[in-house]
Amino acid sequence: MASSSSTYRSSSSSDGVNPNAVAVDERKRKRMLSNRESARRSRMRKQKHIDDLTAQINQLSSDNRQILTSLTVTSQLYTKIQAENSILTAQMAELSSRLESLNEIVDLVTTTNGAGFGCGGVDLIDGCGFDDRTVGINSDGYYDDMMSGVNHWGGSVYSNQPIMANDVNLY
Repeated sequence: MASSSSTYRSSSSSDGVNPNAVAVDERKRKRMLSNRESARRSRMRKQKHIDDLTAQINQLSSDNRQILTSLTVTSQLYTKIQAENSILTAQMAELSSRLESLNEIVDLVTTTNGAGFGCGGVDLIDGCGFDDRTVGINSDGYYDDMMSGVNHWGGSVYSNQPIMANDVNLY
């Protein structure tokens, strides 16, 4: 150890500054500058990452708003179509019921005509049992049938018809 201190003293310059200490100080200064530059780059990377995340948040928020708008429109359309489907289902049930009633009437008329009751010399239209003298074109040029003189609101064949489903209140 004594030899190193003597070497240290012998290598010092005339102004009293140790060249080894200068080299150590220079390395410390370079390391400190390097660390500062590295910290600056790290802060820049962190800021860039934060900026990228902020831009991603904005984009995802915009996409989310568009999806919510699309979902709202789709839900409204679904509700409308569901209401229309309910109306069509009710109308189909009503028309099926009417068809069944009309088929029963046709069966009754056909059975009555075929049961040997005779028509008394009256010509039949399409085998339905209607007197061909009561059906035709009236003087106004419109179709005239045997029920044309019956009040539709009191005691006619139309009074037993089911009420049509109405979609006015569903929208």
